Amino acid sequence: MEGALSKWTNVMKGWQIRWFVLDEQAGLFSYYTSKEKMMRNARRGCVRLKGAVIGIDDEDDTLFTITVDGKTFHLQARDGDERDGWIRALENAISLLTHNNHRIKRWDPRLPQPTMADFDRQLVESDAYLQLLIQQAQALERRQAACTSSQERNRLTTIIDNVNDMLDAIKHTIVRLQIAKNEVQPVVGVYQPSNATPLPPSAARSDAAVRRAIKEADENAPGVLRDTEVGTGVEIGSEVREAAASSREPPGRPTATTLAPTSITRFVQEVPETSYSSSEDEDWFDTEDAAGSHHRPASPARPVRPPAADGAAAGAPPTPAPEAGPPSGADYDAAYEEEEGDLGSMEGHGSVVSHLLSQLRIGMDLTRVVLPTFILERRSLLEMYADFFSHSDLFASIPDCPTPRDRLVQVLKWYLSAFHAGRKSEVAKKPYNPIIGETFRCVFDVPDQPATAGRPPVTDGPVPWGGRHQVCFVAEQVSHHPPVSAFYAEHYDKRVSLCGHIWTKSKFLGLSIGVHNIGQACVSVLDRDEEYILSFPSGYGRSILSVPWVELGGAITISCNKTGYYANVEFLTKPFYGGKKHRIVAEAFEPGARRPFLRVEGAWNGVMQIKQDGAEPTTFIDTHTAPLTKKKVLPIAEQDEYESRRLWKEVTYNLKYNNIDAATDAKCFLEQRQRDEAKQRKERNLQWETKLFHKFDENWIYDRPLQQRLAAGGGTA
Repeated sequence: MEGALSKWTNVMKGWQIRWFVLDEQAGLFSYYTSKEKMMRNARRGCVRLKGAVIGIDDEDDTLFTITVDGKTFHLQARDGDERDGWIRALENAISLLTHNNHRIKRWDPRLPQPTMADFDRQLVESDAYLQLLIQQAQALERRQAACTSSQERNRLTTIIDNVNDMLDAIKHTIVRLQIAKNEVQPVVGVYQPSNATPLPPSAARSDAAVRRAIKEADENAPGVLRDTEVGTGVEIGSEVREAAASSREPPGRPTATTLAPTSITRFVQEVPETSYSSSEDEDWFDTEDAAGSHHRPASPARPVRPPAADGAAAGAPPTPAPEAGPPSGADYDAAYEEEEGDLGSMEGHGSVVSHLLSQLRIGMDLTRVVLPTFILERRSLLEMYADFFSHSDLFASIPDCPTPRDRLVQVLKWYLSAFHAGRKSEVAKKPYNPIIGETFRCVFDVPDQPATAGRPPVTDGPVPWGGRHQVCFVAEQVSHHPPVSAFYAEHYDKRVSLCGHIWTKSKFLGLSIGVHNIGQACVSVLDRDEEYILSFPSGYGRSILSVPWVELGGAITISCNKTGYYANVEFLTKPFYGGKKHRIVAEAFEPGARRPFLRVEGAWNGVMQIKQDGAEPTTFIDTHTAPLTKKKVLPIAEQDEYESRRLWKEVTYNLKYNNIDAATDAKCFLEQRQRDEAKQRKERNLQWETKLFHKFDENWIYDRPLQQRLAAGGGTA
C-alpha cells in the first residue's frame, strides 16, 4: 500500500506531506518527499514495524500515531476512511511480523523464493483435509439417522453443526487460495516470461473467465505452473526501466499492478537497525500538487489534510458533483413504487467486487465500508423496517385473542410473517444506510376492517395524517456511530403498539457478509397490561462472488414477564453439505413447562407448519398466500426534507434508470454532507439531538407512545 499522508515534523516546519510506502514483506513503512523521489529510492525516513504500536486520536478521525524504537510518528490522512485503511494495512503487517516470522524469512530476498509447486502442495493438502471432513460429516449424519436416543441425537446435532461450520470455513479458504493463486500467477495468459511479448489490453479476460480458467487448469493441466517462481506481483514501470538503464542505482518501487517478468531485478529495501526520520527538509515539496503549493500549519493541533484529488483547497468542504439530473417533471414516487429487477450475477461487476474484496479482511467490521452503488436496493433501511408490518392484520389481531396462550401464539405468528415481507427479492441487495436524523412515516390499512370514514386523523400520533383504524409506523436514525435505527408502530383502536431499535454490526466472512442485528422490540397490549419482548436474527449475504442471496440465522426469544409464556425461535442457516435454505424451528411454552405446547417448522419465506406428535401437520403461516398490505406514504413533494424518500429521491430515480454514475454522485453528496455536519457539531462542541425518540438505559423509546397519550387525556382522534 502506498500514498500521501501528512507527517508532523517539528514546531518550526509543522505538518508536511510525504509519500508513504508500506512493505509487508520487509516490515517497513518508508516515506519520501515525493513519489518521484520514491522511484529514485531517495528515502527520507523509515519506520520499522516490528513491535510497533498504532495509536488513534479520539477527537480527530484523520490522525494516528506509530510508536516504535523510542520514537512516535504523528501522521494524518485525508479523512477517516483513508486513515482506517492505513491502520488496517499497518496492523496486518505488524501481525505478520509478530506471529508469522517464518513467512517473513521465507520471503527474504536473500533466500530462494517459494515456487508455485510449494503453493500447489499446500492447496492439495487443504483439499484432502476437506474431503476427509466431508466423509466424517457423512458418517456422523448416518449415525444420527440410526440413533434412537434423543439425548444422543441432540449431542450429534451439535457436533454436526460444528463440523459444518468448519467445512464452510475450509471451503472459503480454498476458494480464496484459488483466487490468490490466479492473482499471483494468472492462468489466462496475463503473465509473460522474460522473453515474451507483452499482451495487449484486449487479451485480458473477465473475472468470470479467470475463475473458469482456474478451475479448468486445476482439473485438466495440474502441472502447467508447478516449477515457476512466484514473482513480486508488480510490473516495473517504463520510467524505472529507463532509470535502471541509465544508472547503476537500483530501480525504485514500481507502481503497476501486474506480474513482473522474472528477468527484471526486484528492488530490495535495506532494513535499517532502527526507525529514523530526517529533519533536513530543504527540498520538500507537495507530493500531489504539481504546482508545488505548500501547506505549513503552525502546530499539530491544527493539522492540514492532503489536498483532495480534484485539486480542491485543503480543508475546504467538497463541492458536490453536478447532478446528471432527471428530466423536469420526473416521477420520483414511481421510482419507489415499481418493482426492482434482480441484481443477477456478480460476474458482470467482477472488477468492482474484486476491488472491494481486496480491501477486506476476515472478521473485518464493515460499518465504514462504502459498497458499490449498483448493489443498493431502492429504499432506505428505515423503510425496510416498516415492512415488518405488511401483514398488518396479524399485528392488529393480537389484542383480540382471549387467553395469554393465544396472544403469545398470535405474536409468534406475526413475528414469523414479518421477515419475508422485508425482502423484495431472494437476491441480496442492500438498502441505503440511513442518514442521522432521517425519518420515515407510513400507514397500513388492516384487511377486513371497515374504515372509519369521516373521522379525523390521530394528529398527535406517530403519523399525523394516519387514522385510528390503521397501523401507523414511524422510524428515525438516532445514531450514526454506531448505526442505530429506532422505530415505533401502533393501532389506535386496538390499543396495541410496538417500540424497538436495531443496531446493525456487519462483518466480512470470506465469501459471505454477516449482519448482526443488536437490539430488541417490545409489543405492548395496553388493555391487557402485557408486554412481549423480542429480539432479531442475524442476516447473511451468501455467495457474494456469484449470485448473492440472503439467509437469516440465530436464536431469538419472545417472552411476556406478566404471563410467563414464552417462545424460542431458531433461524437455521444452510449447512455446507446438504440441507435446505431458510429453515426455522419455533417452540412455544407455558409458564414453567419443559415441553412445548406448540412446535412450528418450515421456511420463513415459505410455508410454516404446526408439528405435533401423532398428528398431521397443519399450516401455521403460508407466506405465499397470506395477503400483503401495501404501505401508504405521502407524496415526496409533501414530505419533510429529511424524510427517507425525499432524501434519497435522486439516488432512487437514477438507480431505477440504471444511471449508476449519477446515483453514486447523489449518494456521495448525502454522505459527505453528513460528515461535514458532524464535523461542524464537533467543532462547536454540540451534541446531536434526536427528533422523535430518546435513550433510556440501553433502549430507544418513542417520545409520545400511545399509552402515554391515552393516560394524558385519550389522545386526539
